[in-house]
Amino acid sequence: MSLFCHQFEVDFVQTAGVIIEYSPMHMGHVHLLEEIRRLLGTDTAVICAMSGDFVQRGDFAVVGRRARAKAAVQSGADLVLEIPLPWAVASAERFADGGVQVLLDAGLVSHIAFGSECGDADALREIAECLLSDAFQEALRRGLTTGRPYAACRQKAVEQILGPEKAALLESPNNILGIEYCKSLLRRGSDVQPLTVPRVGAAHDEKDADGPIASASAIRALLRAGERETALARMAPAMRRAYEEEEAAGRAPVFQETCERAVLARLRSMTEEDFAALDEGREGLCNRLYDASRTAAGVAEILEKAKTKRYAYARLRRMVLWAYLGLAPAAFPKEVPYLRVLAANAMGRELLARMRKTAAVPVLTKPADVRRLGAEARELFELEARAADLYALAYPDLSAAVGGSVWREGPVIV
Repeated sequence: MSLFCHQFEVDFVQTAGVIIEYSPMHMGHVHLLEEIRRLLGTDTAVICAMSGDFVQRGDFAVVGRRARAKAAVQSGADLVLEIPLPWAVASAERFADGGVQVLLDAGLVSHIAFGSECGDADALREIAECLLSDAFQEALRRGLTTGRPYAACRQKAVEQILGPEKAALLESPNNILGIEYCKSLLRRGSDVQPLTVPRVGAAHDEKDADGPIASASAIRALLRAGERETALARMAPAMRRAYEEEEAAGRAPVFQETCERAVLARLRSMTEEDFAALDEGREGLCNRLYDASRTAAGVAEILEKAKTKRYAYARLRRMVLWAYLGLAPAAFPKEVPYLRVLAANAMGRELLARMRKTAAVPVLTKPADVRRLGAEARELFELEARAADLYALAYPDLSAAVGGSVWREGPVIV
């Protein structure tokens, strides 16, 4: 009888999804996990969709995927699934859609939860509906003819339709991601509900680490500056432990600068046609990057020379990262072909058991599983494996950068 009751409880437990990077995880992230259970119930299960070794802003994660996934599970998540690389290092829109795909494909989530500056899911959903409308597309098209930056034209177009107060929500990075999550849910006709809570602590890119909750950007800046103890004190406790383990193994902290010569070598060996394949919008950015790569002596200098008022650094950083990893945006898959498990606890294993019936795509719990999948899935997994080997070249201790880790490692079980 007790086994039946336990199975009944697991089958009907409410499940929330969260899209994360945790580079690194801080107490604001822990707060969101706690708020999910306060709002939805203490027995709510949490599935995270997490980027792997590289992150959306076009950079290396400060510590590897397994350490971050382990910290997530030890901090309140139950199951961590990977956002595949072509979505993890893409625009905010594609990144959000990749995370939403992963969570929807699990077939279990009732809510997608996220922090936002406004804390108003209805307002963010209204803007998402606006961005999908014909009226917005026409207003945006008119704005772009002026040569102004895309973000400014987007906000102006929304202002014309919804007014300045609603449009102002597009000025904040977490609001923007929340809107993109809502857009993805709307496009996919999902009945999964967005759930947002006000972001606490420092702003998304706030460099000041003096407050009670520092941003991930501030923590990375402290690590770069050699202020290790201060940085560790700002991490979530489980993240600190995982980071220290990686550090002791010579695998943390990870910064692009450590393998800058390899990045520059890749850029200087590319032809103009190779650079053209990186420019999704065919707007001439590839030419600016190509020219800059011929003379600049560092990645930062390349970005500075290629930068224009119209395009953000993040877009250029992503193009440089795509070049280093050998990614071609035109060849990116349209749909996530599998779910790769990074970490799980006891509840997470129960969720995986349920996913045998509910998942819309195959679930990979060991690398060998991919060999039974189709050609597109195998090609994506091989891409992930190559990217992981290139990520390892940025380890502080090069002797730790043994290749082939993706083919050897299974999920972290906590």
